[in-house]
Amino acid sequence: MTVKVRWLLPSLISVLLLSSPAKAANLAYWHFNANQNQLDLTTDEGVQPSVQMIVNPTRLVIDLPGITLQQAKTIHQKIGPVIQEIRVGQVDDGTTRMVIELAPNYTLDPAKILVKGQSPNRWTVNLPNPERIPPDYRQQPGGTSEEIASTPVMVPKPTAAANTFAGVVPKGREMLEIKPQIQALRDKYKSLTSGMFFLDLDTGNYLDISGDRVFPAASTIKLPILVAFFQDVDAGKVSLNETLVMRRSLMTGGSGSMQYKTAGTKFGISETVAKMITISDNTATNMIIDRLGGISKLNQRFRSWGLKDTVINNMLADLSGTNKTSSKDLVRLLALLANKQLVSQNSNDRIIDLLHRTTIKTLLPSGLGPGADIADKTGDIGFLVGDAGIITMPSGKRYLAGIFVRRPYRSPQAREFVRQVSGLVYNYLNQPNQQSTVNSSKLPSGAGL
Repeated sequence: MTVKVRWLLPSLISVLLLSSPAKAANLAYWHFNANQNQLDLTTDEGVQPSVQMIVNPTRLVIDLPGITLQQAKTIHQKIGPVIQEIRVGQVDDGTTRMVIELAPNYTLDPAKILVKGQSPNRWTVNLPNPERIPPDYRQQPGGTSEEIASTPVMVPKPTAAANTFAGVVPKGREMLEIKPQIQALRDKYKSLTSGMFFLDLDTGNYLDISGDRVFPAASTIKLPILVAFFQDVDAGKVSLNETLVMRRSLMTGGSGSMQYKTAGTKFGISETVAKMITISDNTATNMIIDRLGGISKLNQRFRSWGLKDTVINNMLADLSGTNKTSSKDLVRLLALLANKQLVSQNSNDRIIDLLHRTTIKTLLPSGLGPGADIADKTGDIGFLVGDAGIITMPSGKRYLAGIFVRRPYRSPQAREFVRQVSGLVYNYLNQPNQQSTVNSSKLPSGAGL
């Protein structure tokens, strides 16, 4: 349906504030990649955008019905000399509007604007390179708003989901060949309760053994917090040059060294987030949670990524295990990260670098072969260990891993169990022709992903 220009143009200048949040979903995250002319947006519920191009000057208008903003004021983000600005605001009680404005005398080919639903709540809008309008075709000044044309842009239904994992990895088949060996390990270590999920990024083949089982997250909760942090860096909400003050209310025990400093000590935010990951500092984590707006906002962000089991219930140190996640949830997050769906390339590189620098290497890394590389985050709260990461083999093959093990308090058997499972999966995937040993047509499809 074409929007009347008489109504549209004033709304681009003066966006109405949201008067009642009702039950509308939120715009959880958005980022414009100027190098690729791509807008990424994520909502915490499904949405079907409407998109149209307005001329004189050229603007791409993206309406998100049923979506609200948490901010009361319209957001203005400067982009560059040709694609000049993005404005995001509330056009009515139930619609968020995003406007991408070009410099005067530039236009876009509407047929080349590509809108794609990665999932019902994650969308990308790819713009073609802007073109300069020839002088003979430029509208003379003095035209009325009614004379300004609008061109609807086709918006398909979301394409992802049924045949993909996390909307980004085409489904393969289950790795049935190694299931008996892993089940034998589970039978051997009867005092342990485990859940695991592994995903081959090249083939989409997977191993799912109680992958949906919810466990205490322990310090693995720092992984989604890390991604949320760099999303806010990309969106300009957080600067890597900021300084944080360590308040007494955020100081806590458990892992990390910041707890031994005095309240009021100042830390650079980059140092703080690095300590959160590399040495798993709990006080640093609380400072980052606080800077990102608190527990509720982070949980909302996690849901917008499609994480069903991941929730923060308490600040750290959460030694009783109230914060929750699952191995499949963490692999889902890593799949989105590995496919550049959540943050910019620069932020993605920073995240992977921090995960490479973690100091605990006794879980998944201990089962890998020579020359393998892993970027991972572990968790340990006495009665549970967990680990999730991206593994790159010497051949270049990549796969994702998530595993949790509930154990008798401090039992070393849990680490040995994880080491052996990690080794089984690694050795299986390291076989050049591991798929040729079975007739895949007789195996079940990737149902349940």
